[in-house]
Amino acid sequence: MAKFTKDATALLKLVGGKDNIQAVSHCVTRMRFVLVDPSKADVDGIEELPSTKGTFTQSGQFQVIIGNEVQEYYNEFTKISGIEGVSKDEIKQNAKSQQNAIQKIMTTMGEIFAPIIPALIVGGLILGFRNVIDSMAIMEGGTKTLCDVSQFWAGVDHFLWLIGEAIFHFLPVGITWSITKKMGTTQILGIVLGITLVSPQLLNAYAVAGTAAADIPVWNFGSFTVQMIGYQAQVIPAMLAGFALVYLEKFFRKISPSYISMIVVPFCSLLLAVILAHTVLGPIGWTIGDWISGIVWAGLNSPVKWLFAAVFGFVYAPLVITGLHHMTNAIDSQLISTFGGTNLWPMIALSNIAQGSAVLAMIVLQKKNEKAQQLSIPACISCYLGVTEPAMFGVNIKYGFPFISAMIGSALAATWSVSMGVTAVSIGVGGLPGILSIFPQYMVNFAIAMLIAIVVPFALTYIMGKTRLTDVDLYGKPKKLNTPLTFVSPMEGKIVPLNQVEDKVFASGTMGQGFAVELTNGTVRAPFSGEVTVAFPTGHAYGIKREDGLEVLIHIGMDTVALNGEGFSPKVQQGDYVNAGDVLVEVDLEVVKKEGKSLVSPVVFPNGQTITLETSGAVTAGQNVVTIA
Repeated sequence: MAKFTKDATALLKLVGGKDNIQAVSHCVTRMRFVLVDPSKADVDGIEELPSTKGTFTQSGQFQVIIGNEVQEYYNEFTKISGIEGVSKDEIKQNAKSQQNAIQKIMTTMGEIFAPIIPALIVGGLILGFRNVIDSMAIMEGGTKTLCDVSQFWAGVDHFLWLIGEAIFHFLPVGITWSITKKMGTTQILGIVLGITLVSPQLLNAYAVAGTAAADIPVWNFGSFTVQMIGYQAQVIPAMLAGFALVYLEKFFRKISPSYISMIVVPFCSLLLAVILAHTVLGPIGWTIGDWISGIVWAGLNSPVKWLFAAVFGFVYAPLVITGLHHMTNAIDSQLISTFGGTNLWPMIALSNIAQGSAVLAMIVLQKKNEKAQQLSIPACISCYLGVTEPAMFGVNIKYGFPFISAMIGSALAATWSVSMGVTAVSIGVGGLPGILSIFPQYMVNFAIAMLIAIVVPFALTYIMGKTRLTDVDLYGKPKKLNTPLTFVSPMEGKIVPLNQVEDKVFASGTMGQGFAVELTNGTVRAPFSGEVTVAFPTGHAYGIKREDGLEVLIHIGMDTVALNGEGFSPKVQQGDYVNAGDVLVEVDLEVVKKEGKSLVSPVVFPNGQTITLETSGAVTAGQNVVTIA
């Protein structure tokens, strides 16, 4: 048996079976499902599996966190289920059938910016580093910068601008390329379109504000002119132009005969897209971008900016769950283009840090819980480096109170950040290294905000965790509850006290305390979720072990082993994982009675638990029958 055979088999059942899976794929750490009916997924049962580190639903996908061994797990799952996996792009397309219009728009935004973000992060780090060496007067008594006193560092500063300019001035090229890539049209046309928006022959976008209208160069067509304005670092104009190109190409491809499509489609779609970009879409996009960035900037610099910051800091993490946070990349880029920096991105970095700090508190609280540590420690590290999914979905949302604690800490940190005017030169690493993207004059205040984002979530999570971790103790072992556990009957019939059954081994309590049921219905069900530890080939006896260690043995009839399986139709086998209510076996009562065997069926607890029989007479499957001290 392969390492994950048992868990993969159980997962297939817990997600609703093969018929409930529309598509399945995996990424670096997670199994990704698109389910026909997401409500059929047994989240609690899935999270009880030993190999599962958490679950969450995002953008129409039900995702199960496995960890670094997900490839091996995925291979075993597809082998067992008989379902052929699909690529991540295909599963995203399937997932969109589960999304509403707003979610689809946000998903599209995320997919457009995702390939660009690594470049933006690099650019942010480079600009941040340049600010340190050419703007911070840290040499000769605080009167000169490092570049002022060192030709080497002045050369480094000058050289690094080459990369920064390539990333930010030519950002529209990346956007138009990414749109064509995402929409499945010709990517080189997207690149060419982007270049026409930032061509050196155009008036640089950064110089437009300082140029008189009469001095702006134009293309003169005799009866009309078109201004030769570039769109360096502009986001909305590039997006509008990119989508125009995509839909023009699709239109011309649809109407063009195949024998001339190689000429007609690229020529007509690119030419019209460039014309539209410089006459209609560019100016409109510039206006929309200024409008959006102006509203956000006004909120971040208004008399009630602290309130704006507190609300944004508090709700950003929930926005990540919905996918709506993807819009912030476009807003950040527009703020940087319009105002030369962004107050928004520092709050995003602080939210990520706060989520990591809540996980850090869980690490301390559960320091003896090895399974929890296996998820929490890597999740905390990745969160502090800007990747929040394992922390949020694997730990914080699972327990609830760490997530709320992080939201509170994020709100307080964001309030301080905005109140102090903290501004980032660009999008950067969304965690502790993010301080490198902050303008030097704001680094101290951002460091204070980071401290708030570390201390507050940690303290709140630790305090609440001391009283709220009631399912297991801090050593990872099930707590002894002050109230007794209830146990349901796995079958229908008449209750018989265990000491009255004819089998002396059961009646004496040697096998453990319990009760018996004289069957009136042949369906025997699992009384709780757990692993089938015993399943006789004859179908007459079953053992089930729950996650917390509770075990039960169900013996159907007296001396029924002698029937060699006649009259028994088993539905499970040893090693299976069952949910409460799953059918273990179907018994033909008439066959058992015809063979002269008793239908009195003992249910015992072999680990020595003390039980109290709470009912008598007729009982149905699923009805509470005993309490376990």
